[in-house]
Amino acid sequence: MVSTAEKPWLSGYRLGPYKLPQTKEPYPKVPLHNFLDAAAAEFPDHAACSYLGNEINYKELKLLADSLAAALAELGVRKGDKVATILPNCPQFVISDFGILKAGAAHVPCSVMHKAADLIYEIGESGTETVICGEGSLELVNSIKDKTKIKRIILTSLTDYSLEKPELKQVPGTYQLRDLIANHEPKAPAVDINPMEDLAVLPFTGGATGLPKGVMLTHYNRVVALTQLVWQFEPLRVGIRGKTSILMPVPLFHQYGHCMMHFAVYWGLKMYLLPDPRDTDTFLELLTKHRPFVCACVPTQYNRLVLKGLGRIPTMFMSTTSALAPEVAQKFRQQTGVPITEAYGLTETGGGTHINLSSFSKITGFMSSEKFGSIGVPMPDTEVKIVDLDTGEEASPGKEGELWVRGPQVMLGYWPEPGKGLVDGWLPTGDVVRMDDDGYFYITDRVKDMANVSGLKVYTRLVDDVLYEHPAVADAVAIGIPDPERPGSDRIKAFVRLKPEYEGEITAEDIISHCREKLPPYAVPKFVEFRKELPLTVTEKLFKRQLREEEIAKMKAKAE
Repeated sequence: MVSTAEKPWLSGYRLGPYKLPQTKEPYPKVPLHNFLDAAAAEFPDHAACSYLGNEINYKELKLLADSLAAALAELGVRKGDKVATILPNCPQFVISDFGILKAGAAHVPCSVMHKAADLIYEIGESGTETVICGEGSLELVNSIKDKTKIKRIILTSLTDYSLEKPELKQVPGTYQLRDLIANHEPKAPAVDINPMEDLAVLPFTGGATGLPKGVMLTHYNRVVALTQLVWQFEPLRVGIRGKTSILMPVPLFHQYGHCMMHFAVYWGLKMYLLPDPRDTDTFLELLTKHRPFVCACVPTQYNRLVLKGLGRIPTMFMSTTSALAPEVAQKFRQQTGVPITEAYGLTETGGGTHINLSSFSKITGFMSSEKFGSIGVPMPDTEVKIVDLDTGEEASPGKEGELWVRGPQVMLGYWPEPGKGLVDGWLPTGDVVRMDDDGYFYITDRVKDMANVSGLKVYTRLVDDVLYEHPAVADAVAIGIPDPERPGSDRIKAFVRLKPEYEGEITAEDIISHCREKLPPYAVPKFVEFRKELPLTVTEKLFKRQLREEEIAKMKAKAE
């Protein structure tokens, strides 16, 4: 077995017959919004956004962002300020993002699913004074004004940049986004940006595992992440830039979607924006009608597409944010004829750290041996190591452990303290991985999702995969819950959503028997609970922490 210090992945930096460079240094030290200016200059007439029947080209997008930047400056937004958005996937999100950056501020993207407490925390912690939101969020924002520093609310209708363009309704105490843009010349203020130090994005993460933390991403962090992302496409550059499209069904307020949006602008791609990521019918319609070059989804969305049934689609599909069940990946490939390219990254890394080049080679017709189920190899200039979960030291070759990463795309630190959350520049990811001899990485579990059954480690992600192999299972997740008979030990419980045609036909014992055939005895679920729906995070990941907390609360109530 080889160690990470040997960097075996470097020999696999290929796209079929094409060698990919081992480094992309030096990375451009430029403001992130320079990419919009460049796209508008090079591809002025190419559509940037397609949304509810309307299209905005790159020249128009730049002018809209410049006008908003001028308006924000007149309203008092200065360099270093924070501006929050509460918007679904729509042109206003893209316009706001670049308008905020051009004004010299940092963007705080908030989820449209946030409750009052979430917004009070994120807007309060970031010191945000200006909020851009949709009409549906106005009541919520008004309800938290006196608990935060909010001074200005900029309002938009989600159909403002659709084909119908409704009449504006003036709402006391707010500014209308379209009014602000229309009443200001497209001349962004002159702001001196230091890409290495000035924040471009301040997203909050960790809601699925604890108290959210603000992630300080500089302009340079995101520029590096984008440069690393397009590295894999370099041999196809001429046929892609300014000519192709991307379907955006993941929320732009999440950093996966946000980074892919920036990638689209960087290379002048047309973005098909899907307002509701759970609207599978519209998603499928856009996919089959427009057949985009690339589509970025999360595993839950792929599962929904598989259940709908797909035909052959010549699109590159990417998956990240959580583990993709092999059963879902195999069915997707059978239906579409193309594999899903798995990638890996965190909010804290500004973009990706790993990409499965073997799957991408298959998609593009450059045949190579495929590493099925792998998150891939580290991106250029990304250092990695695997840390032993028991000793805290670097794991011996071939052993599983926690993935640590370091590189120029990694955050400045958790807000507001540079370096916070890092160890000598290294970011502990919380994911348990193993590496094969070719330098391809495989996620085994989340450190916090790993269960301890009588001293034996159970990677619940592997139990999840086995559950998905049962033909009756639509969605499933396994967790470890405290064993009241053995303090310090866990028991495995599975939560299952059945396919409609199997409801009432499958029992808990059927699921347990299936698991007995494929798992060691200690990893087999002791309990199975069937549910009509399983809880999801805002990014469509199955919410293990919520299920675990529910079970612990039930146990405490029963003990009392």
